[in-house]
Amino acid sequence: MILSPNRSHFGGSCATARISALASLRGQIERIETAEVVHQRDRVALGHGEADSALKGGLARAAIHEVFCEGRQGAAATGFVMGLAGRVSARRPLLWVRQDFSEIETGALSMSGLSELGLDPRRVVMVRAADVESALRTSADALACDALGAVVLELWGETRQFDLVASRKLTLAAQSSGVTGLLLRMAAQPLPSTAETRWTLRAAHSPPGPASMPAAPWSAWGAPVFDAELLRNRHGPCGRWIMEWNCDECQFSEPSTYPQPVAAASAHRPDPAVFQQRRAG
Repeated sequence: MILSPNRSHFGGSCATARISALASLRGQIERIETAEVVHQRDRVALGHGEADSALKGGLARAAIHEVFCEGRQGAAATGFVMGLAGRVSARRPLLWVRQDFSEIETGALSMSGLSELGLDPRRVVMVRAADVESALRTSADALACDALGAVVLELWGETRQFDLVASRKLTLAAQSSGVTGLLLRMAAQPLPSTAETRWTLRAAHSPPGPASMPAAPWSAWGAPVFDAELLRNRHGPCGRWIMEWNCDECQFSEPSTYPQPVAAASAHRPDPAVFQQRRAG
C-alpha cells in the first residue's frame, strides 16, 4: 500500500514517455514521407532529358541518393558520383568521407582527374575514416551543416552498420539542413533504406572526341560515358540510360555521336557463293 502511489506515478511516467516517443517517431516519418513537397521546389537538372523527366525535373536536394556498383566498376561509379555532386553542390564545399579500406581497394581520389571533369578540387574536403561507424558519424554531422553543398559517403563491401536506422538519421539530417547526401556503395547489395533514389552504375563505351576539339583534355580517350540504371525513385518512374558527362558544361547529356569509318557495303563485295562456284569450276 505504501508503494502504490509511487508505482502509479512510475507507470504514468512510462506511459507519457512512450506517447512522446511515438509522437516523435510519427513526426519523423511524416517529414520523410511528405518531403516530396519540398523536393519539388528544389531539384537540380542533370542535363539528360529522359533522366530529368523521370526525376520530375532533376535530382532532389536535401535528400539521400544511393549509387551501387560492382567492385571493378568503382572508377566509373566514382566519376558518376562526382558529376552528381558537382550538379547539386552549387559551388559550395563538398565533403567526401571514405573508409581507409576503400582507398586500399580503389586507390586515392585524383584531384587532377576531378579538375579534368570540370570540377574545382579546391572545394573538395577529403575525410578518411578508420571504420564504418566513424564514417557514418562524420557524414551525419556533416549533413547537418548547411554551409556544405553536398556530402559523399563512400563505403566498401557489405556492412551491417548501415541499416534502416542509420539511413533514416542521414535522411533527417539532410532534410533539416538542405544538404544533399550521396552514398557510394561498392561491392555491396542494396538494402531497405530511406533514400530518394537508388542507382546502379556501369562504365559505357566512350568513343574518341571529334577532330574539331583536339585541345580538350578528354579528346584522346573520349568523354566519360555511364550506363546508369535508376532502380528506385520515390516520386517517379525508374529507367536505364546512357549518360555522357560534358566536362566543359559540367552536366550530363545524351551521348554524342561521332562519325566513325565503316566497312564498305556488301553490294561492293563479291558474293561468297559465286566465289565458291568459281573455285569449284
